[in-house]
Amino acid sequence: MIVVLLAISIFYTIGWDRLSRSLPKLLEIWRPAAFLAGIAAIWLALDSPLAGLDRDLLTADMMQHLVLMAVAAPLILLSAPSIVMLHALPPRLVRDTLAPLLRTSTVHRLELICGHPAFGWLAGSVTVVAWHVPGIFNLARESHHWPEVEQACFLLAGFLFWWPVVRPWPTAANPVRWSVPLYLFLATLPCDALSAFLVFSDHVVYHAYVARSGAFNLSPLQDQIFAGAFMWATVTLAYMVPALVMMVRILSGRLPQPSEVQSRFLKR
Repeated sequence: MIVVLLAISIFYTIGWDRLSRSLPKLLEIWRPAAFLAGIAAIWLALDSPLAGLDRDLLTADMMQHLVLMAVAAPLILLSAPSIVMLHALPPRLVRDTLAPLLRTSTVHRLELICGHPAFGWLAGSVTVVAWHVPGIFNLARESHHWPEVEQACFLLAGFLFWWPVVRPWPTAANPVRWSVPLYLFLATLPCDALSAFLVFSDHVVYHAYVARSGAFNLSPLQDQIFAGAFMWATVTLAYMVPALVMMVRILSGRLPQPSEVQSRFLKR
């Protein structure tokens, strides 16, 4: 995992170096930091000591999911990964193969579908709720391969969910609409329902953790309550803080505008 994440980071760095040399004022300097922070978040969720606790503590498992979906995904999208990584590839490959492919109507329709708020909301909500259905959750804990599928689903759902919010550059030049704060508010509802179910349940919902009592001196029921409370607080902060920031910007009229260099690049 470390080798893969390191290779991706080097690939992004190469693209950023080439892009900054050809168009030094195109993207802000904080974007590489956002990308590396997102990669670090993926490592934290999948390969750090936290990853080794997910089979003993529901709270650790919940932390994994939220780090992937609410931290890693938006940070990577903020780094404008598509335009940077295209510059890491050989120019001839991009010009002769990828550029014509990306301009096809099929890719354009796919982008419209995946970037639609309804699709992002469904992807995020269905992923969170479905993987926490007791039958599916317990089945995943009894397998050696399903946890990896589960983690991949949360990361992919995170990208799809945050796409309409972050709108990775160059789509970030589009005006922010009132629908985005509403979108974030509605996204908290399924997570709040699941959190409340875990916090106020009088029994252990997932039998996979019943036999693993004693970790950090927490009973399985206490662990479940902490997991639900952690999800409740994290989702509220991760979703509502950006919503409030966007509302303030909309009301004040201080919306981000593309620079002159960005405008010229978009006309290409």
